[in-house]
Amino acid sequence: MSIRIGMGVGFPFSGPQAFLDWIDLCEQSPIDSVWFSERLVSTVPNLEPMTAMAMVAGRTKRLKFGMNAIVLPFRDPLVLAKECATLDFLSGGRLLPAFGVGSEIAPEFRATSRGPIGRGGYSDEIIEIMTRLWTEEHVTHAGDHFQYEDVTISPRPKQQPLPVWIGGSSPAAIRRTARVGTGWLAGLQSPAQCAPVVAAIRREAAANGRPLDDDHYGAGFTFRFGSWDEPLVERAAAQFARVPGGPDPRSYMAVGSARDIAARAAEYIDAGISKFVLRPVADSDEQWMAQTRRLIDEVIPLVHS
Repeated sequence: MSIRIGMGVGFPFSGPQAFLDWIDLCEQSPIDSVWFSERLVSTVPNLEPMTAMAMVAGRTKRLKFGMNAIVLPFRDPLVLAKECATLDFLSGGRLLPAFGVGSEIAPEFRATSRGPIGRGGYSDEIIEIMTRLWTEEHVTHAGDHFQYEDVTISPRPKQQPLPVWIGGSSPAAIRRTARVGTGWLAGLQSPAQCAPVVAAIRREAAANGRPLDDDHYGAGFTFRFGSWDEPLVERAAAQFARVPGGPDPRSYMAVGSARDIAARAAEYIDAGISKFVLRPVADSDEQWMAQTRRLIDEVIPLVHS
């Protein structure tokens, strides 16, 4: 099993150049990938994943990039399939696409007067259409939500097949991962919360005759080289504590030394996780760079080995 650390991206930076300086640091390091969360409606700055990944693709030559995760009910399958194919083709096969149905309390549903009911079936149909468009010459589809006739896209993704990582931990998400996914990406979950989901996906996928690669289970957590009594850490922990159904912040966050952070990663590895999306507790350009450099120098050698 190959253990690799990637980084999650919000936008706490002072501007585009600070963000690009951080991307350059990641490119020049052993960091495996960068991941962009989807938040279309927010007062806090968040980059739109597809366009942000296009910038990263053009800026880098080695670094992989993914979305954590695209909320399918707000996307058109043909446009999204074309965007993914273009990104993967132009980057030489570095896209790590991950898809989810979105939380039923996501602000986008309320803001656009759309209801979350039925989003699972809608998303399943989008995944079916996209995976066909990435591999088939001519796609005709008559479904409950979309009707296509003789559709072709070109160029297709360099990766064949293009990975399809699935987010979510509900029984429906587990079945979706086992049926059509090639990987699973946890949400805001502790190692103890991840373990039963990984086990359930493995059982369901084996029953379907398509077991997932052990390298294709991912999770993320927040880290800080520092102490729990720092005001910044206390605020972050308080925010996590308010998330409905979220983990105890002390079971999810990793705060302390390099060995403390590596120990948290080891707990996830024991739960079946092999790919990581880590995000520092930091609120300035300088802190993001400093925390990332320490992760590169002190934690990655422990975890990747």
